[in-house]
Amino acid sequence: MRCGQEEESIPLTMADTFTGADDPAGWPGHLWLEGRTIVHLQSDQERPSHMPRGPVAKSRTGFMNPAMAPARTRSVLLLQDALEHDWLVDNRPIRALDALCATGIRVRRWRNEISSDLQERLHITANDLDSEALDWALSSVRKNKTSGVFPKLDDEQIPTEHITENGIHFQRYDARMAMIQGSFQWIDLDPFGSPVQFLDTALQGLGRVGVLEVTATDTAALTGSSSTSGKRRYGHNGIVDHYAHDDAVRVLLGTIATSAARLDRSIEPILALFDGHHVRVSVLVRKSKQGADENRQLMGWRVRHDDIPYTFEKHPTPEQIERSSGPMWIGPLWNEDITHRMTEDHAVKCCLPNEEDLNSAPDIGLEWSELDQVYAERELRRSVRYISEASSLLSSEHLLLPYDQIAPWAKAASMPSMIDLISALNEEGYLTARVPDLRPYIATKAPYEVVLEMVRQMDLTE
Repeated sequence: MRCGQEEESIPLTMADTFTGADDPAGWPGHLWLEGRTIVHLQSDQERPSHMPRGPVAKSRTGFMNPAMAPARTRSVLLLQDALEHDWLVDNRPIRALDALCATGIRVRRWRNEISSDLQERLHITANDLDSEALDWALSSVRKNKTSGVFPKLDDEQIPTEHITENGIHFQRYDARMAMIQGSFQWIDLDPFGSPVQFLDTALQGLGRVGVLEVTATDTAALTGSSSTSGKRRYGHNGIVDHYAHDDAVRVLLGTIATSAARLDRSIEPILALFDGHHVRVSVLVRKSKQGADENRQLMGWRVRHDDIPYTFEKHPTPEQIERSSGPMWIGPLWNEDITHRMTEDHAVKCCLPNEEDLNSAPDIGLEWSELDQVYAERELRRSVRYISEASSLLSSEHLLLPYDQIAPWAKAASMPSMIDLISALNEEGYLTARVPDLRPYIATKAPYEVVLEMVRQMDLTE
């Protein structure tokens, strides 16, 4: 299991534990579609519901967490965008590593759902220490291969002890050893719990320029609800209030930026979200002493006030410390150009099962109804909802407001609909949008008092 990475000795070879010769016990399990990719679920794992909203208990080795499907969809879209728009390596190959791949659904989605004309530039390595999970991954890719011919890599950085299927290199190593072996341009780090023990090696495993995607499921530590673990893992003083989710995102970004700076590297956030039960951030990493120094200026604290919700400060005063959370990243959270392209229609175009996929489903034993297809499209749309609309705001300085608190703060008897409030502020020239979170939040360029006055005026007209 991924959470046991540090408990098992690192194998020098995979010969005794990972051969890929036979299907795993319980194969083929029962089938599911995530995006356009067939998933083999172990027989004791329940068939996922569409649009899973919260954490799912890990049942056993080789477990696939359906609640992470939206994050995997966004990973597909970001990697495709990097290849399509050449914002990472200028038309050169991208060496991508899923360091904790489990049953391999993410790498298989990379291979299956990214455009075929870009695949020859995508060199994929899947790594995990769990041999049974890798057996499930290998059997899955063998039985459900992507059409196309993928070039054989003459790459000295790929270890000799690997098995290649469908252009994906499967290997069994401790994640830290896997990441440090080569100069990757893309590393996905999705542990079960906190990622802090893997960050240094992940950053060292990237080339001069690369993308690091990090998942953290220890949200209690990141939000401040578990103060001891938050201080121990992240050096974070948390406050559990309306801004705990945004704090969690910024604390993780700040932790990555601090780790990168020690290695003379800088980060630039691409996309950073609190998604129900986990935090997921994607950052562009560069080797740059100057950039690392500039990142230091983007570290600070969120200070709560009586007259306004908060300000970001480099250093809170002694009087402010009790109502301050941090240290954290206080700079932009997204890259506007990239996130502006993450529309619902684009997600559906890339990742929704097409007619060919569905026509072949009965032949492999997949039951997929018209209602399943409807729900699958809804899930894909939800995975990127509000991202494109909020791209400009979250890529720059903005005011974040919890929608259900605005009326009490304004002392208004009622609250206008979020759509009406956003429209009214935009009409007044203040860019405003809803932001992705399970809770309703808006981001705006309007001053706090302007928002309150707008709510009061709209209350009087109703």
